[in-house]
Amino acid sequence: MKRIMITGALGQIGTELTLKLREIYGVENVLATDLRRPEEGNPVLDGPFETLDVMDHDKMLAIADSFKPDTMMHMAALLSATAEKNPVFAWNLNMGGLLNALEVARKLEMQFFTPSSIGAFGPNTPKDNTPQTTIQRPTTMYGVNKVAGELLCDYYHHHFGLDTRGVRFPGLISHVKEPGGGTTDYAVEIYFKAVREGKYASYIDKGTFMDMMFMDDAINAIIELMEAPADKLVDRNAFNVTAMSIDPEMVAASIRKFIPEFELTYEVDPVRQGIAESWPNSIDATEAKKQWGFNPKFDLDKMTEEMLTAIRAKEQK
Repeated sequence: MKRIMITGALGQIGTELTLKLREIYGVENVLATDLRRPEEGNPVLDGPFETLDVMDHDKMLAIADSFKPDTMMHMAALLSATAEKNPVFAWNLNMGGLLNALEVARKLEMQFFTPSSIGAFGPNTPKDNTPQTTIQRPTTMYGVNKVAGELLCDYYHHHFGLDTRGVRFPGLISHVKEPGGGTTDYAVEIYFKAVREGKYASYIDKGTFMDMMFMDDAINAIIELMEAPADKLVDRNAFNVTAMSIDPEMVAASIRKFIPEFELTYEVDPVRQGIAESWPNSIDATEAKKQWGFNPKFDLDKMTEEMLTAIRAKEQK
């Protein structure tokens, strides 16, 4: 990678991905795009930025043709819980935007990345140590989109020779951008509430295990995969990646090591709880480790310390 275009650059992953890529590859070599222009002062505006609706193929192609990137990172998507509220819109945005991005990458011969998710699994998927290749019958529109997206990217690789790559992300935890409609967002909210109020009411029930990863590890995983030699990759668009399998009680116990008085209660949301229960308890990331050296650095306690320290610093500004 030398010159990169990002869609959804103001999203959960896109914001931090943009800044990290600019740090590595140069500010002028990373173009951020999103549906709306951010407020002045947003660090994403410190480099190239264009407003872009990913449903607009012609504008996406024109922007890419002008910027001349060698890599497209398509991050624009509607997340799981939000997608369930408007499934038709979610299908049109998630699949239509992906198809447009793939077509632009094909026409301009770019390398291509888009993330999948543990949401691509379903209730019939093996729950523990879930293999990378296994049954995928999701019961959410978001999950259906992700399975279809994995297959579509494989199709563009095999049929057109496009260098498509992707990972299945677990829940991602970050102090930079607050939650945006994902089922795993309780594991972000709990840290902000711990600092601000000393207590949290979780919409996910105790004993509900889901895979999680600190955002720094997720960003590094994208870059490591994209920089991996193509001849080392047996797989392409559905690498399992994870750092930890946790439930709300484990997160609370970790927080209490730093905030002993922290209180956790429960106000379970049936919709998001149902989605969580349809996903695996833990997934197997062996292939990512073997094929391109995936190696997360943050465990639960290290992530908790980083989250609480950063949120406190933010609150004091």
